[in-house]
Amino acid sequence: MFNLPVFVGIDYHTHTIQVCVMNAQRKILANESANNPEAIFRLVAPFSNNVSVAIEASTGTADFAEKLIDQYHWNVELAHPGYVARLKQTPDKSDWTDAKLLADITRVGYIPRVWLAPQYIRDLRELVRHRHGLVGQCTQVKLRLRAVLRNHRIVCPYSPWTINGKRWLLNKENITSPALLFLLQEHYETIEYINKNIANATERMVSHVVDDPVVKKLLLQPGIGVITAITMRASMGHFDRFRTSKQLAHFCAVCPCNRSSAGKTTTGGLIKAGDELLRQVLIEAAHRLIRYDEHWRAMAARLRANGKKTCVIVAAVANRWIRKLFHQMREPMAPIA
Repeated sequence: MFNLPVFVGIDYHTHTIQVCVMNAQRKILANESANNPEAIFRLVAPFSNNVSVAIEASTGTADFAEKLIDQYHWNVELAHPGYVARLKQTPDKSDWTDAKLLADITRVGYIPRVWLAPQYIRDLRELVRHRHGLVGQCTQVKLRLRAVLRNHRIVCPYSPWTINGKRWLLNKENITSPALLFLLQEHYETIEYINKNIANATERMVSHVVDDPVVKKLLLQPGIGVITAITMRASMGHFDRFRTSKQLAHFCAVCPCNRSSAGKTTTGGLIKAGDELLRQVLIEAAHRLIRYDEHWRAMAARLRANGKKTCVIVAAVANRWIRKLFHQMREPMAPIA
């Protein structure tokens, strides 16, 4: 009897964790609050040692799931929160019902699974997101500087981001207002500080993947630089976790959404779900491929001759390229000199 399976749903929050234990006959054995892995083990252990767990994916759940796997050797899977929400049969929400639903879909084998990335990939993701956040901060400061110039109707003869432009804007002969000169100086110092942090974050990312074979293989692809390769590695993890190239294109959000009804099939816009940063770097890579690679330039020319818009052309190139890359990355890699 002790080997009979039980199914556990965990609704994870920072300060409280709701745990529902259910047997194969859908009987709720327990539905209580527990705040750490040890408390969860004490709650579940009396019922069985054959435990399957589902945790709704959110911030911190990957580390928590890994603790349960390492300490108690349970079968733990992360569930996609968006799809779990669609399975609810009531508009009401509570931790008790959420944990019960997770246990129930585990029981019937209908978990919308999310890949549990290893610690190495999770650390790399945090580095990539940190650098991306710094780049966003720098962009905002530059926009504010532009707004200040526009507000005072100042037209600089050089780009504000060049040495000549900065020198011209910080010259008291050109900018006579002390308050305006102070604001410009503050913006330039902030940009310099953020750029220094971006360089430090980039250096840390590069050192993190210095021996990574996937990143090395990505860097051999035309049009792929260090930041693009590291971002792809962090977001995708392992290429062999995808069954088909189309599944990978869907994950990257560069694939059009299919709409089929009454025997008719059309395509909508790009899939809305997906990692926005990953799609951004793939679109940038597609622009480079169209500019410098003959094969993709020819494809873009054919689409342009058919009347396709530029945004559609770039997305199509990104879609085709990532599908081709899927097969190349799954092939054994030759030794790198």
